Order: sequence, then structure tokens, then C-alpha cells
Amino acid sequence: MKHEILKMGHRGAKGYVAENTIESIQKALDFVVDGIEIDVHLCASGELVVFHDFTLDRMTNGTGEVSKLSLSELKELKVANEFQIPTLEEVLNLIDKNYLLNIEIKGKNTASKSVEIIQYYIQNKGWNYNNFIVSSFQHHELEAVFNLDKNIPLGVLTKANIDDAIEFAKTISAIAIHPNAAIVTKTNVQKAQNLGYKVNVWTVNDVDEIKRMKRYNVDAILSDFPDRL
Repeated sequence: MKHEILKMGHRGAKGYVAENTIESIQKALDFVVDGIEIDVHLCASGELVVFHDFTLDRMTNGTGEVSKLSLSELKELKVANEFQIPTLEEVLNLIDKNYLLNIEIKGKNTASKSVEIIQYYIQNKGWNYNNFIVSSFQHHELEAVFNLDKNIPLGVLTKANIDDAIEFAKTISAIAIHPNAAIVTKTNVQKAQNLGYKVNVWTVNDVDEIKRMKRYNVDAILSDFPDRL
């Protein structure tokens, strides 16, 4: 049965504006997306910052590991010579519970702080659990989230094998599998959905690939160019 496929901006609108910045996320919102996917790391002073890489070198004028610098030090850096590294709270305040937020846990020991912030926004800012989905390649981080708060929706990232992802998903009551588009087939989408999992596919930029994902009736498509969805 056909359903509405969610349109998700990958790291904001990465194809147009530097990834994981407030400006990139705003650009995705301007394209009328259903949700945003971002990445988080824990920095040295204890805040969660929105950044993809473990190191600063590719995207900023800084160098070294994100986790080794304090928030004030990270805020002094420029992303793509122009933008600032945002905190998770800054992103939450921008999208203000009007969109699904997919928080991908990248760095180590980010689970507890992620749960703390999600719970704060639910208890104090009018958000609901279904405004969030937390995903990761790192099984121990997803297990940590699950053990801290079993109400937080979880997604298992994979670029290798959907069947393996499903087996792990069962152990943490995940709601979704997040496969790389390259491993997605009509058969494995249907298998996952028949088992009760949503299939949220990344990163789909090519127009023909987008059409293929729509034919497979996936649940969400993450794209650097969300206006193509």
C-alpha cells in the first residue's frame, strides 16, 4: 500500500549550503521538508555540537578532533569560511517541533547528553517523542539511548546489510532501518516493512535514484537536495 514518503534534508540542505549549519537547515526548511537529519558530537566542555566529521579539517579553518575542543573554541571557527558550528539546542530552537529531527549520534559518549536534551525539550518545550528519531552506526550508543529512555524512537544505520540491521534493531526495539540507497532493493524494503520497521534511505541525490526509492515505497528519503524530493 502506498503511503506518503517523508522528505528529509540531509545535514540540512548540504547540496546548497555548508552542511550542518543553521543556514543549511533553514535552506532545507525553505524547501518545505518533513524533517531534518543532523549529526552530533560531544565537545570538550560537555555540549552537543552539530557536526559530521570526527575532525575539523575538512569543513572548518580549524584542525584536530571535535571532541578535544570546548564550545567556545569551536564557536570561534568558521565552517566553509563563513558559518558557525551550531549546538543541538540551536537547531532544536530553529525547527521548533514543526519537523521531524533525525539526530545521528557520531561521537563516543553522546547518548546520555542526547537523551538529556531530548527529555528537556519534551518536558519543558512542548515537544513529543515522535518529533525525534535517534540513529547511529554505533550499536553501543543506540543501546545506551535505549537503556536510558525506551520511549525515544531509534533507527539503525547500515551501509552493509539490512538483515543484520534488522537483527540488531530487534534488540533495542528500534522503529526504523536507515540503509544506504546502494543496498536497497524492493525485496528488502518490503521485508523490513513487513516486520514493522520504517525504511529511511540515505543519501539520495540523483533524480532517477529518487524515483527508484519512491517506486520501492520507502518511508523517508534523505537528500542533500531536498527540493528534488
